[in-house]
Amino acid sequence: MLNIKVVTWSLAIWTTFTFVFCVVYGLLTPSSVHMVAFLEQVLPGFEWLSWRGFLVGLIQSFLYGAYAGLVYVPIYNFLHRKWIRQ
Repeated sequence: MLNIKVVTWSLAIWTTFTFVFCVVYGLLTPSSVHMVAFLEQVLPGFEWLSWRGFLVGLIQSFLYGAYAGLVYVPIYNFLHRKWIRQ
């Protein structure tokens, strides 16, 4: 059985870290290899190289990770309980 708080926070922090990593990677590499277009499509309101865009992306990344944890854990725990009984 998974703990919903642990998994949700872990995924939220992981997606936030991944977003920061993508932005730093985009700053260090040529524009032909980073993912600005992808980030702008996946994160509505994200603008490359603006503080507002960075904060919007950071918050949305955190919320996407939290959402994944909140949806995944109950499904996993339900299936785990169902298949353990068999």
